[in-house]
Amino acid sequence: MAASEKTPLRDAKAKVVKFTSHARTISETDIVNFVNLVGLHEPLFIDMSYIAKHMEASHQERFAPAPMIISVGMGLVATYVSQALADLVKGENLGPGGGLVGLEAKVKAAVHPGDTIRVDLEARMGKRTSRNYTIVELLHIVKNQKDIIVAEFTEKAIFMPPET
Repeated sequence: MAASEKTPLRDAKAKVVKFTSHARTISETDIVNFVNLVGLHEPLFIDMSYIAKHMEASHQERFAPAPMIISVGMGLVATYVSQALADLVKGENLGPGGGLVGLEAKVKAAVHPGDTIRVDLEARMGKRTSRNYTIVELLHIVKNQKDIIVAEFTEKAIFMPPET
C-alpha cells in the first residue's frame, strides 16, 4: 500500500507535490546534543548502564528520541518545502501563509548512531474551513538506509482567507 493510501490527506483528484530530500547520517554527538539542548535528561537518553539493564536487545545502544527524528525530518525538507508549497498553491486563490497549526506523528523504528535517514515528502491541498482558511498538509515519510520507514508525520499549515 502506498504511503498516501495509508494516510489519506484528500481525495484522489487532489493536487500533490512530491519530492525526496537529501540524506543525513545521524551521529552519537547529534543525539547527545539534541538531548542536552531540549533537556531530555531521562535515563533512556543519558545513562547507558540503565539502557543495558532495562531495555530490550534492540535498544541496547543509544537511540534518537522521537522528537529528534521529527525535527531532523523537518530540517531535511526545509530547503525544498518553500518551492513545494509555491508549486502546490500556484493558481489557487489563497491569502498569506499563517504557519503551523498541527502535527501528527507515528514513530515506527529506532534510529541509532550511524543510521542515515531521508524524507519522502508529499504536499497536498487540504479543504477550506468554514471561515475560508485553507489547510495544507505535508506528509513526511522518514526512511533509513535500509529503506525502512522509521517515522511518518503530517504537518498541517494554514493559509489565510483570500483578500476580498
